[in-house]
Amino acid sequence: MVERQLRGRGIEDERVLTAMGRVPREAFLPVRLRDRAYADSALPIGERQTISQPWIVAAICQALELGGAERVLEVGTGSGYSACVLSLLAAEVVSVERHRALAAGAREALASLGVANVELTRGDGSLGVPGRAPFAAIAVHAAAPAPPPALIAQLEEGGRLVVPVSSGAEEVLTVLRRRGTELEAKALGPCRFVPLVGAEGF
Repeated sequence: MVERQLRGRGIEDERVLTAMGRVPREAFLPVRLRDRAYADSALPIGERQTISQPWIVAAICQALELGGAERVLEVGTGSGYSACVLSLLAAEVVSVERHRALAAGAREALASLGVANVELTRGDGSLGVPGRAPFAAIAVHAAAPAPPPALIAQLEEGGRLVVPVSSGAEEVLTVLRRRGTELEAKALGPCRFVPLVGAEGF
């Protein structure tokens, strides 16, 4: 997976590649889908949600530009797979999931692998977790109509927000960097995500 799906498609961050190689994706999938764990595709995990394809997870992590000492916010825990990858790239991960069943499953999967630096909470991810801000980086695993202002406000100076932005006809994975009151935006490429449901989503 790492060489063919990731390095071969432009993922260059060695820390990201190493983390992706270490996390057992099958541990975050229903038993019936574990034989497809390393397929280059998204897979259903229940509650009409999906686990993103490996390349998307790697692309988001690479765009976050993590050095290892950061506190990261993740919006959309899902099965916990990307939270596990982030746990190897950052000092602390705060992850928000709105579905009770998914949050419970993610907590169990992370615990089974001994992951201790992920704080999992339930709530409206579009509003972030103000009480734990600021964050050096924020990863959003659902498409928003625009970058949520609440998440932008929780970025520290120089912080990065990676979010799929939906214009209706298409979705574009976008990275935004906070520079004082300004935001630098860069499109990473087309993508496809479930919608971000919440006060500052759909």
